[in-house]
Amino acid sequence: MPGADRREVQENQLLNHTPDKEQRPLPGRSNRAGNLSQPEKKLQEAICVLLVELCERFTFFGIVCNMILFCTVRLGYRNYQAAIVNMCFVGTSMLTPVLVGWLAECLVGRIKLVCICMFLHFLGTALLPVVAFPFEDIYIDRRHILHTLTKREQKIIFYFALLTASLGIGGIRAIVCPLSAYNLEDCGPKELLSFFNWFYWLINLNSAVVFVTISYIQQSVARNLGFLIPFVSMLMAMITIHMVRGEMIYKPKTDSSLLTTFGVIASALKTCCMRYRYFSGSVTNWLDHAKENYGGRYSETQVESTKSLARLFPLFAFQILYRTCIMQIPSGYYLQTMNSNLHFSGFLLPVAAMNVISIVPLLILVPILECINSCLFSSKDAGHSPTIYIVVGHLSAALSVMVAGFSEIHRKHFPQVEQMLSKEVLLVSSMPCFHLAPQYILLGVAEALVTPSCSLLSFRLVPERIRGISMHFLTLFNGAGCFMGALFVQTAHAGTQGNWFPHLLHEGKLERFFFFLASLMTVNTLGFWTIAHRYKSLNQECTNEYRGSLPEEKLLKHEKAIKCYDSVLEHSPILSPMEKP
Repeated sequence: MPGADRREVQENQLLNHTPDKEQRPLPGRSNRAGNLSQPEKKLQEAICVLLVELCERFTFFGIVCNMILFCTVRLGYRNYQAAIVNMCFVGTSMLTPVLVGWLAECLVGRIKLVCICMFLHFLGTALLPVVAFPFEDIYIDRRHILHTLTKREQKIIFYFALLTASLGIGGIRAIVCPLSAYNLEDCGPKELLSFFNWFYWLINLNSAVVFVTISYIQQSVARNLGFLIPFVSMLMAMITIHMVRGEMIYKPKTDSSLLTTFGVIASALKTCCMRYRYFSGSVTNWLDHAKENYGGRYSETQVESTKSLARLFPLFAFQILYRTCIMQIPSGYYLQTMNSNLHFSGFLLPVAAMNVISIVPLLILVPILECINSCLFSSKDAGHSPTIYIVVGHLSAALSVMVAGFSEIHRKHFPQVEQMLSKEVLLVSSMPCFHLAPQYILLGVAEALVTPSCSLLSFRLVPERIRGISMHFLTLFNGAGCFMGALFVQTAHAGTQGNWFPHLLHEGKLERFFFFLASLMTVNTLGFWTIAHRYKSLNQECTNEYRGSLPEEKLLKHEKAIKCYDSVLEHSPILSPMEKP
């Protein structure tokens, strides 16, 4: 029957119109791995992307690890100012991938933009040694100084270097090392959680190496040449990208974008307000106001995708304060360690080396969690939701900050001694720095539980077409947590005349800042616990709940229904020949 045949052809076309899961290369991409089989080529690409990711993280942690010590000793900043600079740099480095991803999608080509970002990162990492290098120690002879930078010039170059480096970091993370490069579309909950666990395990292993080696070089061996190491690491990343650039630059799917998501939300709010004022009627979801058939200007596919993403906004919002607690490691905890006794068996420990204590729990817990996840996901039922891990991790973070407050009180009971840090003599507490280990361990446990679980939920609980957008939103909220931490420090210092975040810790009440943050984090944990049931199921049916409402799935079901109904009509004895198609 011609009508049925035509509909069958349309159905086959609709089924074959699904997005290709393989990432399409950019125009001009060379096929240097043409002689390799497809699995070998994918493995080579994944290894290269991972190497660049590790090199980029190496430069990032190298800049962050001793920034507070550099700002306070070298640039003359007060403690709260150095903490704010450090947290703002981390937050900016989290937000720039979203900005660069938008530029690559809408305004600038990806190849051109990645070259610009590489240059910016190179420029930033090259300028940091200019600020750090001791020009006043270099003489043409015994009477003449070769060159000297004033404090104002140092600060200008320092901030410009941090800005350009953060923009370069954004380009590398958004274009060269996106999650789409790892081909995760077909992975189930078990495989995704395993990937995120081991992915963050490798990143933290890399950061542990950085915190031990670079922090020691910056602080003890060649303190002002330490920023050259991020520069050398960036050269390694550039060489890697140059060797395999054809296999590393990906072009993601363009059927959804961050601007479209914001546009749907803005259109829904506008239409909702207009209907509230001038019209009557109701819809099942306020975002439905953005649909074309409700007065909006977006398709049903775009709106339904945004609705599934909006379901994750409460999850993202509760990560802001958690990220603020995590940012105490390079700020408040760092200051506590810097003002404690760092001598161990006649050896002066680097301040940032204490960060390794927070990394060790993650390196130990990941294999254990892998065994637990294997048991939970062994059957068709997905077992317990990762929200359990998030709740426990939030509790661990709140407990860590509370322990930090008691540790600060305990630290003040020890007499003060002189300690040489970066060729500067500081008055510090004689309490051994290892007394601060519990608070680092608790935050390390929190990171091991929360970060992979949040990434899994953000990636799994949305349709495939907007998974990249979902990860962008998670990054945005994490960056907001860094800036909130900086705002808390500034507010606490200004509101208490420097008492809650003092320059000299033994003269202030830093423990009150920690107790205040711990109380907020406890409330935050209880709040997330009340909504955790929304993200309980990771089964395929949970994802299909949102996919099945999209137009292409509805059209396919409609076509099948028509075909079935048509076959009934064809064999029905009630209809006359004139009524048959």
